[in-house]
Amino acid sequence: MLRQPKAVWAVAFSCVIAFMGIGLVDPILPAISHELGATPSEAMLLFTSYLLITGLAMFFTSFVSSRLGAKLTLLIGLALIVIFAAAAGASDGVGTIIGFRAGWGLGNALFISTALATIVGAASGGVDNAIILYEAALGLGIATGPLLGGALGSISWRGPFFGTAVLMALGLISLLILLSKNSERPEPVPLSATFAALRHPALLTLGIGALFYNFGFFALLAYSPFPLEAAAHAAGVAEFGAHELGLVFFGWGLCVAITSVFVAPPLTRRFGRQPVLYVMLALLGADLMIMALATASLAALVVGVIVAGLFLGVMNTVLTESVMLATELPRQVASSTYSGIRFFGGALAPAVAGTIAARFGAGGPYWFGGAAMIIAIGVLVIGRRAIAHVDRPEPGSQLEAATVLTAADA
Repeated sequence: MLRQPKAVWAVAFSCVIAFMGIGLVDPILPAISHELGATPSEAMLLFTSYLLITGLAMFFTSFVSSRLGAKLTLLIGLALIVIFAAAAGASDGVGTIIGFRAGWGLGNALFISTALATIVGAASGGVDNAIILYEAALGLGIATGPLLGGALGSISWRGPFFGTAVLMALGLISLLILLSKNSERPEPVPLSATFAALRHPALLTLGIGALFYNFGFFALLAYSPFPLEAAAHAAGVAEFGAHELGLVFFGWGLCVAITSVFVAPPLTRRFGRQPVLYVMLALLGADLMIMALATASLAALVVGVIVAGLFLGVMNTVLTESVMLATELPRQVASSTYSGIRFFGGALAPAVAGTIAARFGAGGPYWFGGAAMIIAIGVLVIGRRAIAHVDRPEPGSQLEAATVLTAADA
């Protein structure tokens, strides 16, 4: 697996940095709120603008990449991330940062929708090795994003933005030099393809279920830095800033990475995908509700965040496997449609978490996140006939499942 062309390592390195963007700003949200005079609700909009534009763009990425080709799509995506990450770091107001994060989301959508197909096409040693390499990059990015954000954020809240811009610029240069142009002319995908895919009952069922799941996911990810900081101060912990938050979410990301790669496959082989989805959603809902009851306890919140990563890793893998097994649609179209739906749930949670907390107390966003898990279970139960066939084993499903992860988990 390690004997790969330089082009594969260039794309894999860029994947790590791109996936860092999920949790990179998490540790610096309180610092941005304090230093720029923003409310927690305004600071959390950094997630909302990023995820909303990423979700909207996903409906069109297959149309764009099928006309531009893989290399040009990757380069445009990386260039947009470099520009908007640097602009966010140079900003002096939370409103402009929110706007630049939206541009960052557009670049991320273009990049991640194309990266895995490029790795698979250029890798040596077979498809399985390519997938393992890609998933390793994904897990490393998810785990190290908060850690890097905390380390740079302890110096300045601008640090994570500038650090991302520099790293992505290096990734862009390496792709420009090492990645050859695809000699095959891509087959154009109609602009309406992703919207037409919404008519498929199985894809729609899984997409709506994922929308509510992502509400809980990002209620945890975007909101948790604020009750963690408050609980630390109440407990008399003098030093609990970006660095400490980065360590907490590094633990969370590490759990996501481990269970998505090593735990989800044996669970689905033994119990089937639908039962695993129901159990993981129930466990995540219970975890969120326990956190809602324990917002005054720093230890309980830290454990709750890290344990949630165990369930989230399994959910991400099993949901994306199910999507790709559920339809006969082209993988690129199915993944873009599914990701476009689910990101709306992720964008909604940070937008309303502050209002919910003000109205229902510090535990409010976690209660709503737990309720969203129950609704997600209900959606999947109601549509169980439409998705029944996802439990049937199918050759090559590992490749298809990994393909949709390109869009679904970043």
